[in-house]
Amino acid sequence: MGRIGRPHGLKGQVVINPETDFIEERFAAGAIVWIKSDGGEQQLTVASMRVQNGRPIVGFAGFNRIEDVERLAGQELRVPEDALQPLGAGTYYEHQLVGCAVETTDGGSVGEVAKVEGGAGGSRLVIDGPRGEILIPLAVDICVDIDVANRKIRINPPEGLLELNEVRHRHHLSADDRSRARGRGR
Repeated sequence: MGRIGRPHGLKGQVVINPETDFIEERFAAGAIVWIKSDGGEQQLTVASMRVQNGRPIVGFAGFNRIEDVERLAGQELRVPEDALQPLGAGTYYEHQLVGCAVETTDGGSVGEVAKVEGGAGGSRLVIDGPRGEILIPLAVDICVDIDVANRKIRINPPEGLLELNEVRHRHHLSADDRSRARGRGR
């Protein structure tokens, strides 16, 4: 649901880089969140929260000084799956998509979802496949069937989409590899 950024002020508050659409609910005073640290999972209770420049500034119970929260920087905040808000049809949590097998509508294997990236232009699936990394827009006309229960996504990619990353991969070859590849074509 987010990642702890830097400490904020001297009284044990931290800046959160949110990865949730439910900031007010997730970081409300009294909310329970978890982090995974070297000692295992640790439960944290939100003591205070305010939003500044679109990001929550959070204080956790028992963390009252900057020295208390410095070790939290970079930690990922989580909640149990049964505490997640229900989503509308056709919307998914990132963790539901990561690990799904991706295949084309004709049954060809593309790979497995390694992560989901998003931005103002929309989300995309980052697929780890035999061709290397392949980026697939998370759009209904391309991702025609998403079955999170069976961990499978079927895509109908426009012509050239899958090969686009093969070309990008070739640019990353060393000079010797490019030279050998040119020599084979003659």
